[in-house]
Amino acid sequence: MMNTRRFPILPLVSTAVSAVLAVSLATGAVAQTPARPGNAPAPTGLSTGAAAEYRLGSGDAIKISVFQNPDMTLETRVSEAGTISFPLLGVVRIGGLSVSDAESRIAEGLRKGNFVKQPQVTILVLKVTGNQASVLGQVNQPGRYPLEVADTRLTDLLANARGVSPAGGDLLVLTGQRGGKPFRLEVDLPTLFGPNGREQDVVVLNGDVLWVERFPMIYIYGEVQKPGQIRLERGMTLLQGLAAGGGLTLRGTDRGIRVHRKDASGKVQEIKPGMDEPLKDGDVIFVRESLF
Repeated sequence: MMNTRRFPILPLVSTAVSAVLAVSLATGAVAQTPARPGNAPAPTGLSTGAAAEYRLGSGDAIKISVFQNPDMTLETRVSEAGTISFPLLGVVRIGGLSVSDAESRIAEGLRKGNFVKQPQVTILVLKVTGNQASVLGQVNQPGRYPLEVADTRLTDLLANARGVSPAGGDLLVLTGQRGGKPFRLEVDLPTLFGPNGREQDVVVLNGDVLWVERFPMIYIYGEVQKPGQIRLERGMTLLQGLAAGGGLTLRGTDRGIRVHRKDASGKVQEIKPGMDEPLKDGDVIFVRESLF
């Protein structure tokens, strides 16, 4: 009978399990150990993750409260100069400040004047009139709209105006001032919902004006079923334009089609485009009658 050597399996297994547990505990300890502030990298998105605060403007109606000092409660409006008149402090300039900065400024004045030892000031914006932007053109509800948050974007302003009307096109024009200089931005509406839409969806500032252009049109007459004006869809060709006009009548001929188009100088030119040539805004299509 052959002799077999028996190895101490249990001690080996116990040793392996202990090693695995030691590594796991060490890994967990490292994962749970917070990084030192001096060596920790700045959190990504810290500045963009937090919503920007609204900045007070002239005409804004606000309510100021001081904790445990009801006699200091004040409802007022920010003047054209950006100031308010607060009890015990007199004139305080808060125009252009964020709400939290304005609270700190009033609290600092109460503390330095020894009126309140540890003032806790709260400002509630009752009505926004100091920061507004206008929406004009082909929208469902044009007008002036308050910018109630500092991060109001172009799409937010468009939504306030109830969106683009049926006669509106894809071209949006935002004008205003940036850094004291005239600002103008043309935005293609569909790109706002594309991969890089956030770059085009810019922040709207006080005094900006958003203009929504009308939908581009073409005109068709002559021997077609439905002469008149037609919405020019993106990339529409001459053939598609004829189809939108109901097609040719029995007397019409595709050999007699002419398109009248304005050049850069505004002069009208007559061209003979191919059926696959794209049309342009303002084109006038004429279909001649067949001679046979």
